[in-house]
Amino acid sequence: MGLDLSTLRTLISRYCVGEENWVDSRTIYIGHKEPPPGAEAFIQQRFPDNRIVSSKYTFWNFIPKNMFEQFRRVANFYFLIIFLVQLIIDTPTSPITSGLPLFFVITVTAIKQGYEDWLRHKADNSVNQCSVHVLQNGKVIRKQSRKLRVGDVVFVKEDESFPCDLILLSTSRDDGTCFVTTASLDGESSHKTYYAVQDTKAYNAEKEVDSIHATIECEQPQPDLYKFVGRINIYMHNEPVARPLGSENLLLRGATLKNTEYIYAVVIYTGMETKMALNYQSKSQKRSAVEKSLNAYLVVYLCILIIKAIINTVLKYAWQADPIRDEPWYDQRTEVERQRNIVIRAFTDFLAFMVLFNYIIPVSMYVTVEMQKFLGSYFIMWDDEMFDQELGERAVVNTSDLNEELGQVEYVFTDKTGTLTENNMEFIECCVDGHVYVAQAICNGQVMPGADSMDMIDTSPGPEAREREELFFRALCLCHTVQVKEEETVDGIKQGIHHGKSTSFYISSSPDEVALVEGMKRLGFTYLRLKDSHMEILNREEEIERFELLEVLTFDSVRRRMSVIVKASTGELYLFCKGADSSIFPRVVSGKVDQVKARVEHNAVEGLRTLCVAYRPLSPAQYQEVCQLLSRAKLALQDRDKRLAEAYDIIEKDLILLGATAVEDRLQEKAADTIESLHKAGMKVWVLTGDKMETAAATCYASKLFHRNTQILELTTKRTEEQSLHDVLFDLSRTVLRQHGGMSRDISGLSGDCMDYGLIIDGATLSTVMKPGQEDSNSGNYKEIFLEICRNCSAVLCCRMAPLQKAQIVKLIKTSKEHPITLAVGDGANDVSMILEAHVGIGIMGKEGRQAVRNSDYAIPKFKHLKKILLVHGHYYYIRISELVQYFFYKNVCFIFPQFLYQFFCGFSQQPLYDTAYLTLYNISFTSLPILVYSLVEQHINMHILKKDPSLYRDIAKNSLLRWPIFIYWTVLGVYDAIVMFFGAYFLFDNTTFTSNGQLMTTNTQMMFGNWTFGTLVFTVLVFTVTFKLALDTHYWTWINHFVIWGSLIFFVVFSLLWGGILWPFLNYQRMYYVFMQMLSSGPAWLSIVLLITASLLPDVLKKVIWRSLWPTTTERIQNADKLYKGQLSEFTPLSSIHAAPNADRRGQSSGSHRNMPHPTRSEPFTKKAMLTRWHRPPDYCTFTPLLGYTDVNRSSKLGHTFNGAGPETSV
Repeated sequence: MGLDLSTLRTLISRYCVGEENWVDSRTIYIGHKEPPPGAEAFIQQRFPDNRIVSSKYTFWNFIPKNMFEQFRRVANFYFLIIFLVQLIIDTPTSPITSGLPLFFVITVTAIKQGYEDWLRHKADNSVNQCSVHVLQNGKVIRKQSRKLRVGDVVFVKEDESFPCDLILLSTSRDDGTCFVTTASLDGESSHKTYYAVQDTKAYNAEKEVDSIHATIECEQPQPDLYKFVGRINIYMHNEPVARPLGSENLLLRGATLKNTEYIYAVVIYTGMETKMALNYQSKSQKRSAVEKSLNAYLVVYLCILIIKAIINTVLKYAWQADPIRDEPWYDQRTEVERQRNIVIRAFTDFLAFMVLFNYIIPVSMYVTVEMQKFLGSYFIMWDDEMFDQELGERAVVNTSDLNEELGQVEYVFTDKTGTLTENNMEFIECCVDGHVYVAQAICNGQVMPGADSMDMIDTSPGPEAREREELFFRALCLCHTVQVKEEETVDGIKQGIHHGKSTSFYISSSPDEVALVEGMKRLGFTYLRLKDSHMEILNREEEIERFELLEVLTFDSVRRRMSVIVKASTGELYLFCKGADSSIFPRVVSGKVDQVKARVEHNAVEGLRTLCVAYRPLSPAQYQEVCQLLSRAKLALQDRDKRLAEAYDIIEKDLILLGATAVEDRLQEKAADTIESLHKAGMKVWVLTGDKMETAAATCYASKLFHRNTQILELTTKRTEEQSLHDVLFDLSRTVLRQHGGMSRDISGLSGDCMDYGLIIDGATLSTVMKPGQEDSNSGNYKEIFLEICRNCSAVLCCRMAPLQKAQIVKLIKTSKEHPITLAVGDGANDVSMILEAHVGIGIMGKEGRQAVRNSDYAIPKFKHLKKILLVHGHYYYIRISELVQYFFYKNVCFIFPQFLYQFFCGFSQQPLYDTAYLTLYNISFTSLPILVYSLVEQHINMHILKKDPSLYRDIAKNSLLRWPIFIYWTVLGVYDAIVMFFGAYFLFDNTTFTSNGQLMTTNTQMMFGNWTFGTLVFTVLVFTVTFKLALDTHYWTWINHFVIWGSLIFFVVFSLLWGGILWPFLNYQRMYYVFMQMLSSGPAWLSIVLLITASLLPDVLKKVIWRSLWPTTTERIQNADKLYKGQLSEFTPLSSIHAAPNADRRGQSSGSHRNMPHPTRSEPFTKKAMLTRWHRPPDYCTFTPLLGYTDVNRSSKLGHTFNGAGPETSV
C-alpha cells in the first residue's frame, strides 16, 4: 500500500505541478523573511544544523556501545560467563583468574578505540567551528560553520570552500557567473562555471542582497551530485515571478570558489543533509579475516572444552557409583549435599570442570593481539621510506585493528585524479606537417628545471611551411575554452598584463587545454584574453593579433572534438577544429596525413594523450549557412541535442590537417611501478573515477593498468544506446569467455601469450546493471554476468562515477561469492564512501583536503607508498599475527590437556594439576613476552627481497596460514606434546616407596614425590618446550628476542625458587614450599626434563627438515638462498621470481628474461637493469624461473632455469 501511495504522489507531482522528476519538496525563505500577505502560507520547517559528524561514539553512548561491540567477540562473552560462574558456585580456581584478564582486555581495547574516536571528534570540530561570513540585517557578520541555518545568505570569497549546499544569488562578475573547482567531490580539478539566478544577479551590494524577497521550493536532499530540481519565486511588487533552478545554480559543500572575487548564495541543505554527507557511508566496525578465523577457532575450542567437561562429569559419576569411592573417609559430605538433587549436583560439577579447563580458551591472547596491533602500527608511522619530504608528512594509522588485512588484499580500488596522477598536465610536443616541436617541460605555467632553451627540430622551414606552422599555433591559441586570470595578488601588489606581456595564468574545465595553451606560449604564441567577443594573441614579433569569436561548437564525448569559428582582423573566416585522431582523420580532405598519423601512433604507444588539429577557411556565404544551421538547432524545443549534433556533423567536414599535439597527464612518482607490482602480487586493480572516459583511459595506459596488447571492452552509455544492455552484456561475456574457455583466469597475469581484456564502464550504465529494468523479463541476473566479465578482464576502469557508486562497486565485489578482501585508496571527499565500504581504506594526503585521510584506516603521503605498506608491512603483519594465533592455541593445549589427563588419576575430583600461581602466571608472565616480541619484530624474509619480488605476496593470499589443516596440525602437535609431558613424567615416577619418616619417595630418582612435585615437573617441561618451540620458529634474531626468550625462562626459574623457598606471611597455606628445590636436587629429574623437552620438539623439527628438503615453498627457497649469502642475497640478484619448479629442466639456459621488462615512460626516465648471477654447483633450492617473469603453473615445466646463462656475471 505504501508503494501505491508513493506512486500516486509521484504521478500527481509530475502531471499537476508540471515537473518530470519532482519529489517531496521543501520550502526555504531567503533571509528568513515571510512571504507577502496573501502570497502563500508561511510554514517554517525544521532543518538540521550544519554540523558534520564522522565519529562513531558520543560521550553518553561510548560505554554501552563499546561494551556491546566488545562482547560480540566470542572470547570476551565466554570469559564473562566463566567469571559469573566462578562468582556464583564453588569452583577449583578463584574468580580473579578469569575476571582480571577480562577486565584488562576490555579496558585496553576501550581506551584504544576511544582515543581513535577522539581524534575523529577533534577533526570534526576543526571543520564545524571554522568561521563563515553570513549576511544579517544588511551587514556581513562572522559565524561558526555549525551554526548555519537553512535560509541564511552566505558571503564567500575567492579560494574559500562552500560550508554547505548553496543556491547562487549573485557574483562579483557582471554576467552572474562564478568558477568553481569540485576536486574534493568528483575528483576533477578543472574549473566549472555556475550561474546566478537571472533576476538576482545584479544585486552585488550587501543591502541590495538583503532586500531580496523570495522563496525557494526544491526537492528533499538526495545523494546524486549531478541532479537538482527546484524553483525560486521572487516577489516583485507582491507578485511572484517563478524561475527554474537546476544543477547549474547549485554550489556543493566542499567545492572551492575560483577566479571570482566573491559571491552571495542562500543555504538550502546543511550538515548531514548536504549531498557530500549523503554520499558518506556510515562508519561501521571493520573486522579482519584473521579475527574471523580466530572466532571460528574459538568456537571449535569451546566445543572441545564442553566435550571434555561432559566426559569428566559422566566419568565422575560412573566412578562414584561405588559407595566407597563416593564418600572416602577424608571427604565426607554434609547432609545438605546428600539431599541435593543429582541433576543440580551434576550441572554444578559440569560448570566446575568448565572452569578448571577454561584456560584452553586463551583470554590473554586478546590482550597480546591488541598490544601487537597497537604497538605494531608504529612501525608504519616510523618508516622513513614512507616519509614525504615535499609534504613533510609521514604515514598515519587511524585504525590498528586491520594491520594484518594489509597482507590479504585481493582487489585494489583506486581513484585517478590526485591519487594516480599529480593533478598536473605537461605539454610534451607538437607535430606540424611532420616537423616535431618539443617544448622541454611546461607545467601549469611554470618552466620546469633544465628547460632553459626551446628544442625545435627543423627550426628553419620554408616560407610555406612557416605559414602553416604559425596557422597551427594560432589554431591552438584560439580553439579552446580557456579563461585568463589576469590579476594575481602577490604580497599585496596586484600584478597583471604590463607592456603587452602577460604575467597571467590560465584556468579551464579541461586541464589538457591549459597545457596546450601553455605549450604554445613556450613556442612563441601567447593567448592573452577574451574581451568583448574578441580573442587576443601575442605572436613571436611581440604583436597583438585580434580575432572575433563568432561561434563555439563545444566538445562532447560522442563527437570527441570541438571547434571555433573566428574572424581575423583582415576579414578572413576560419573554422579551427581539434579532437581525437579517430574523429579528425575521417573528416580530413588534405594535408600530410601519413606523417602526422605515424607521429600520433608513436606518441600513443608512449602513453601520451594525443589531439589532432585541422582547419577550414570559410567564405561569407558558407558562414551564413553555418549560422542558419546552428540557429535552427539551438531554437528547437524537441530533440535539441540531436539537432545540434547533426548541425555540427555538417559543419565539421572537408577539413585540412595541420598537425597533432601530445600531452602527458603527469603520473605520481612510481605510480606505474606500484601498479605493476600490485599486479605481480596477484592483486586486481580497478580505477574508479568521476573523470571523463578519454582522460581516464589515457591515464590507465600511462600507469600500465592497460597495456599495448590489452583489448578494450566498452560498457558505456554510447554503446547501450545502440544495443540493449542485455545484448551488450552477453556479447562481452561471450568475447571474454571464448578466449578462456569459460574459465576464470587470474587477472593479474600479464602474459603475452593470451589476450588481455580491459573493461571500461561508466556511471550511468553501472546504475542500470545494478538495477535491471523491471519491464525486461528476460534480463537475467545482470550483476552476475557483469562480475563474470570483470573476473576475466586484466583491468577495469569505471568512469563518471558518483561517490556512492564507487561504494556500490566495492560492495558488489566484496559480497561476491569468493568474498575477496578489498582495499580502496583515494584522496578526496568523493572517495570517502568507498574507503569506508572496503575492508581496508587508505587515504592519500593530496591537494583535495583531508576528508579521505580523516575517514581512512591508514593514510599515506603518496600512491607509491602503497607498495611498501602492502608488500612489506602487510606481509610481515600477517605472518606475525598468524603465528601468534596458532602459537597461543598450541601452548594452551599443551597447558591444559595434562590437566584433563590428570583427572583420570585423581578420581575426577577437580583437583588442579598446577599451583594457583602457575595457573595465573603461565599466560601473563612466563610465556607472553616472547610471542609478543616475535609478533612485533619477526622478519622471515628480508624486506628488500619482499619489495623486489612482489609475487611472494601470493604465498600468504586467501588467509593461507590460518586454514583448517594448519590449525589442526598445531592442535595435534599440542596434544602430542601434552601426552609426552604427562605420561613421560608419570612413568619416570612409576615406582614409589615410603621413607622412614612416612614420606613418599621414588625408588628410581630418590626424590620426594607428591601431587605438587608431579605437577611442577610437568609445568617445568611445558614452559621450556613451548618457549623453545618459538625459538625454533624465529628467523630474525635481535637482542630483544634473546632478552625476552631466555629472560622469561630465567624469570620462571627464579620465581619458582622464591615462591617455594620463602615462607610468605600473606598465604594461609604454602603447598609449594621447597617443592621446586627438592625437584632440582635430583639428577634424574634434570635428565628427565631434557629428555621430555627433546621428545616433544623432535617430531616438529623432523617434519620441517623433511618438508623443506622434499617440498620447499617459495619462501623457504629464498630463506635458504639468503642464508647462503648471509643476508646479502638482495645485493646479488633482484630475485623477482624465485619459484618452485619441480618439473623444470635444471640445465635449461636463462632465456627470454627480457620479454616482460616494462617499457620506460616519460614519467619514469630511468630503466632498471636486472643482473643475472651465475651459480657454481647449483643446489636444489636454486631452480628459478626467468627474472621478472610471471609464474604460470601450467607452464612451469617450460620456465624452470638455473642461473648459468649468458649476461653480466658475478662470481660468488
